[in-house]
Amino acid sequence: MNGDDLAGHPLAPAGPLEPWPATVRWQPISRDLIWVELIRLGILLAVVLAALAVAWAVTGHWLLGAALGVVLLLAAWRTVTIVRAVHAWGYAEREDDLLVRHGLLVRRLSIVPYSRMQFVDVTAGPLERAFDLATVQLHTAAAASDARVPGLRPAEASRLRDRLTALGEDRAEGL
Repeated sequence: MNGDDLAGHPLAPAGPLEPWPATVRWQPISRDLIWVELIRLGILLAVVLAALAVAWAVTGHWLLGAALGVVLLLAAWRTVTIVRAVHAWGYAEREDDLLVRHGLLVRRLSIVPYSRMQFVDVTAGPLERAFDLATVQLHTAAAASDARVPGLRPAEASRLRDRLTALGEDRAEGL
């Protein structure tokens, strides 16, 4: 069996464009994050549609009517991508680092070594609190390497924060 024969095999090694290693046990985030994101989209959509509708009613220009249609099509597309994007989020706790994955078109895998973490935040805005969700934000010395895990239940977010903080302190002492 040559390398090409392994391409579709479930035990084939992940290629450079396959950032979700199959050997990692991924933890999903809450599907309630879909509702949070859809409500955010709905609020934005209501404002944009109201502005376009008023402008169309006042001016009567056909381009504003066309813009209304385009906005509705984009909103439908964004609704589908929100659902798929939430399903793509995941995290995995390993011995020396935390892996965070997300993205559809551009998939991203962030690997944050526990020893590099400076601090960990847990945040929850009004919509997240309404759906009993929180976000864990990891901060490292390099701003570009910060990672976040949204859509966690508050108890899980607190557990993850405490565990990451403890592991970060333990690993930092060993340096």
